[in-house]
Amino acid sequence: MRSTAGSTAPTGTAMRPEPADRVRRFSTAERWIHRTTGYLMLVCLVTAACLYLGPLAQLVGRRHLMVTLHEWSGILLPLPFLLGLGSRAFRQDLRRINRFAAYDRQWLRAVRRRQTSYAARPAGKFNAGQKLYAGWIAGAVLMMMFTGLLMWFMGLLPFISRTSAIFVHDLLAWAITVVVLGHMRKARQDPEALLGMRTGYVSRSWARRHHAKWLGEERAKTPAGTDDRRMT
Repeated sequence: MRSTAGSTAPTGTAMRPEPADRVRRFSTAERWIHRTTGYLMLVCLVTAACLYLGPLAQLVGRRHLMVTLHEWSGILLPLPFLLGLGSRAFRQDLRRINRFAAYDRQWLRAVRRRQTSYAARPAGKFNAGQKLYAGWIAGAVLMMMFTGLLMWFMGLLPFISRTSAIFVHDLLAWAITVVVLGHMRKARQDPEALLGMRTGYVSRSWARRHHAKWLGEERAKTPAGTDDRRMT
């Protein structure tokens, strides 16, 4: 049963109308996928630090607990993604992330030339930097899982030594830490983007500045008079 501004939900609970100047950016499922993946990644990185850094390991102690948390948070890391494949909105966004358009190359050229105007950096729902980050972090997590399993189950692939697996695992761990911290820093610099991930909605003015092509696509798909809450 579809509700409009000021209508009543099927359960009889009044639904709060969304402001007319906001547009739906992420579905509930997408926000939970992002949040759960972030928590699992945080546990992985914190427990890795407790195992790798001597002073921190002595301060925290409980090495067996840290190892267990690290191993299982790493194993469960892809689970939100796999469960999220049941969400239509999530699958649509995966297709968006996996496609590089001509304007994405323009966005990258503008970054290299340090052009900061919004017109010089056109973007769809995700800009080129976000697409590159998503692809890189997905590949890095898969490699981390692979090397972690080799370390966990010694002899799984006899032709790959444990020393090699540890070296790649540790090197990628440092790289992921740097990249994730950079991702968090960029997110904190854009409160509206954080609001979009927390509530699912962003202002039209922000979308027009940073993701104008996506906003144009959404307008083209949405018939006049359609409730903005159905825009995904």
